[in-house]
Amino acid sequence: MVLQKRQSRQIRFEKKEEFESKLLDLTRVVRMTAGGRRLRFRAAMVIGDKKGMVGFGVSKGTDVAEAVEKATRAAKKNFFNVPIVWETIPHQAEAKFGAAKILLKPRRKGKGLSAGGTVRIICNLAGIKNISSKMLGRTGNKINNAKATIKALQALKIRNSN
Repeated sequence: MVLQKRQSRQIRFEKKEEFESKLLDLTRVVRMTAGGRRLRFRAAMVIGDKKGMVGFGVSKGTDVAEAVEKATRAAKKNFFNVPIVWETIPHQAEAKFGAAKILLKPRRKGKGLSAGGTVRIICNLAGIKNISSKMLGRTGNKINNAKATIKALQALKIRNSN
């Protein structure tokens, strides 16, 4: 008597990713233990839908793929809405995180994204098309610059005209 195994077909539906993600920083970090050096990777990710939602996350992992995946999950947890008026921010905002200090100014339609580095990536993923920014702090630390930018964007408010 021969038994036939039934092969079940698995149909996988791949969920379309509605967010765009960008790797902001990837660093190899070393910790000294009694057994020697312990290597890990730290990833900083920014995700956004280019419609006013943006998130930032930092995480460590034993390899690059794990660190990026964990940072993406952390960014999704820190998702927030940015108020956008006529493709720019409603008013000027300034924020400080550590040694990083960021100044964001609204611009008229058609003037473009006048921002560098970290601020440019975050504003692009948030969907802000016209903005002027200045890094007033004297640090090149991408994570602190990103956190200061996020803090400035979270401080934005829309006034009621009633």
